[in-house]
Amino acid sequence: MQVSRMTWRDYVKPGLWGAAAGAFAMVMVGFWGMGWTTSGTAEQMAGQRADSAVVGALVPFCVAKAEQEASSANLAKFRAEDVSYKRSQIVQDSGWATMPGSTSTNYALATSCSEKLALLPAK
Repeated sequence: MQVSRMTWRDYVKPGLWGAAAGAFAMVMVGFWGMGWTTSGTAEQMAGQRADSAVVGALVPFCVAKAEQEASSANLAKFRAEDVSYKRSQIVQDSGWATMPGSTSTNYALATSCSEKLALLPAK
C-alpha cells in the first residue's frame, strides 16, 4: 500500500478558510450581539445624548420665561389649546424655546417645554 504525499496546500487551504469563517463569525456576533459600533455611530449617539442633555437643562428656563409672562395672551392661548403639537408651536412662536445666543427656536426644547408647562397648574 502506497501513501501519497500531501502538499502544503492541502494543509494550508482549510486553515485559511477556517480563519476567514471564524473572523466573519466574530464580526457578526460582535456587531449584532455584543453591541459593537462604528466610530460614526458612536459620534451620532454622543451627539444625540448631548442634545438631549442640553434640552433637559434648558427646559426650566423655558418654563420660567413662560411663567414671567403669566399675564400674556400667549400663555392663556397655550392653556386653552388641547393638541400637543399646537402647544409646541405656541411655545416656539412666543420665543420661550429660543436657546441663548440663537435666533431660531429649538423644536426639541419647545416640545419638552410644552409638556412641562401642560403639567403645571394654572395660576
